Amino acid sequence: MSTFDERENAFEAKFAHDAEMQFRAEARCNKLVGLWAAELLGKTGQEATDYAMTVVAADFEEAGNEDVVRKLAADLNGKVEADVIRAKLASTLPVAKAQLMQEL
Repeated sequence: MSTFDERENAFEAKFAHDAEMQFRAEARCNKLVGLWAAELLGKTGQEATDYAMTVVAADFEEAGNEDVVRKLAADLNGKVEADVIRAKLASTLPVAKAQLMQEL
């Protein structure tokens, strides 16, 4: 294998790793925001965890965060505006990334 092939393989591996870490960070962020929303809804314990997982699953409907925002806005039914949810997602993503880095 040539040096060029080794270098290409290394770049592909790094790209795959970075994509996986971004996916995991976004899923963790959605879970954390789901737990926040569950608290606003008065859910605790396993019920809150189960709700947070429905928020994570909602993110698979389409690319981006808007599917999560729509779900949370509908579930919270006027308790929190969509812009507040978007801000919460934006502020929680760095927290989720930091948590993942600590786990490595």
